[in-house]
Amino acid sequence: MGDLTPTRDRPGLHISKPSPNDPAQGSAVCHCGASATATGDAQVRLLVQGWEANHGSAHTKG
Repeated sequence: MGDLTPTRDRPGLHISKPSPNDPAQGSAVCHCGASATATGDAQVRLLVQGWEANHGSAHTKG
């Protein structure tokens, strides 16, 4: 499998949690230029919520 980490050329959100005992890790890059990373289940959950509210498909809403 190729590298799924988002970049400026391939914006998006990527989350990984290799096993139940490992902390989740996430990264996001938006086409508007914003980017963020998070480590730990709670922080990754906040990253996803922020992405959904402010980036990605949120840019196309009303």
